[in-house]
Amino acid sequence: MTNRFLQMMFVLLSFTTLNAHAAVTRFEPARVFDGEALHDNWIVLVDGNSILYAGTASAAPAVAVDKTISLDGQTLLPGLIEGHAHILLHPYNETPWNDQVLKESDAERVARAVNHVRESLQAGVTTIRDLGTEGAGYADVGIRDSINKGIIPGPRLIVSGRAIVATGSYGPKGFHERVEVPLGAETADGYDDLVRVVRSQIGHDIDFVKVYADYRWGLHGAAAPTFSEKELATIVEVARSSGRYVAAHASTAEAIERSVRAGVETIEHGDDATAETYKLMRKHNVALCPTLAAGDAISQYNGWNKSVDPEPQRIQDKRASFKQALASGVTICFGGDVGVYAHGDNVRELEMMVEYGMDASQALKAATSVNADVFHISDKVGRIKAGLLADIIAVDGNPLDNIAALRYVRVVMKDGVLYKID
Repeated sequence: MTNRFLQMMFVLLSFTTLNAHAAVTRFEPARVFDGEALHDNWIVLVDGNSILYAGTASAAPAVAVDKTISLDGQTLLPGLIEGHAHILLHPYNETPWNDQVLKESDAERVARAVNHVRESLQAGVTTIRDLGTEGAGYADVGIRDSINKGIIPGPRLIVSGRAIVATGSYGPKGFHERVEVPLGAETADGYDDLVRVVRSQIGHDIDFVKVYADYRWGLHGAAAPTFSEKELATIVEVARSSGRYVAAHASTAEAIERSVRAGVETIEHGDDATAETYKLMRKHNVALCPTLAAGDAISQYNGWNKSVDPEPQRIQDKRASFKQALASGVTICFGGDVGVYAHGDNVRELEMMVEYGMDASQALKAATSVNADVFHISDKVGRIKAGLLADIIAVDGNPLDNIAALRYVRVVMKDGVLYKID
């Protein structure tokens, strides 16, 4: 092969590479919610897997458009970011949590999870933060990687693997003392053990650490703290050394305050938070993931007829706590504890956030830009903005007028790939 021939081939390949372009798709919706504000008469251009342009048609760059999608009467917005899910669980009124952990095989649970992530994607959820496999080891890591490889369809996953719990606090109860049962999480106690467990989880390639800072192990089944502030700080220290953050399940005020002082970044549930607790969270820039829909679902599983019965005290207390959170100005995430109720019904949480007093625009931000910021993925998703990944959905109507419009998803694009178009 002559040098002249090699030179010609190099020039040809260079020319082909420079002039090749991915397909450009032009979206023409009635309006665009860009993660921050609503804009009428915008268009959005997608080039390959990224957003090329979002703005008025008159200011759009002159590019060859391969496909135009007209979305009359529809709102285009970033794909929803579910902030608290368990892809390896399914609703407790189908199978109680104990039976899922004790009786369902890993193969069955993974098979269910494949369906769960597909259902969520079809519902407009393009990112899920998963808060623990509940006895299925690191199956969430494998599912995340399978989605990334294109083996199965689903949202991009941010996973925590096995949640960390204090010995004696968590897991199925009521067995003979010599019977060992799967706990649904990983136990660790004290400095050395916590360092070992967190490092082990990091070695399994989790994205963040989930810890149970309290649980229902107090007297008479009351919720009570599980780890000391020093122990929680150890978890945070080790996680941060690898570039990971910590999310804490915490319902009691004491557990929340220990977690915040220890350096966790999100509080999950937060049922018994006080005005002082929220003040501390705001001071340390710790976000709340309130999981309103989970308590609502469990109350109904326990016999509450929502359409006719008065609200149980648990629901009344949650309303009050959420109202106090709103008044405090603490950052609020969108995350409903999906898995307790059906995957694909994610909007249920947003509807309740609005019902409980949150402005619809703030709820939409929580499900897009706020969650992206809190979960450290704002350089990739969460906004309709040039340079970010093309995670885009379109819904009938205007969700700022009626948040339930998010149930009528007509278009789902993730990473530039159309998974749904009606």
